[in-house]
Amino acid sequence: MRPVRTAARAMLASIFVVDGVRHLINPEAKVETARRVLDKVGPMLEKADPRIPTDPRTIVRAKAATDVVAGLALATGHLTRPAAAVLAVGLLPVAATDRGDMPTSLLKNLGLLGGLLLAAADTEGRPSLHYRTTHAVDRSQRAVKRAAKAAKRDAKIAAMSATMARKLPG
Repeated sequence: MRPVRTAARAMLASIFVVDGVRHLINPEAKVETARRVLDKVGPMLEKADPRIPTDPRTIVRAKAATDVVAGLALATGHLTRPAAAVLAVGLLPVAATDRGDMPTSLLKNLGLLGGLLLAAADTEGRPSLHYRTTHAVDRSQRAVKRAAKAAKRDAKIAAMSATMARKLPG
């Protein structure tokens, strides 16, 4: 099962790595799309933090670099869940503004988004972080209760020993 999962992740990641490299080399192909998105969200970005770049070319290159890094992480099995989540978040504005062959492009982006969401949720048979932390807290609470019970029992034994020692002659 694991080799199939690894191959599927690599196939899913490959489109992001290839497109990311292509857009790093030639960002002009996506500048107009980025400009349409930035026209809508640019004022919010500037209001949130003026240091965030709003130049479409810079945004295209930043997204391309993010896609390459996250795609390689996903393909190689390193930080797969965060990498898939980063790619999914980066795909949302693309899916919303892509003007290619409309039905095909939209379906392709939705399919990629679905695959990324599955990859982001996949724990590969290992318990999730939420499960592990919840159970760690439960184990520590049980350990504290056992320690308190043992301390109470030891204190009771010590008190009984002291009482008995006072009753002894000498």
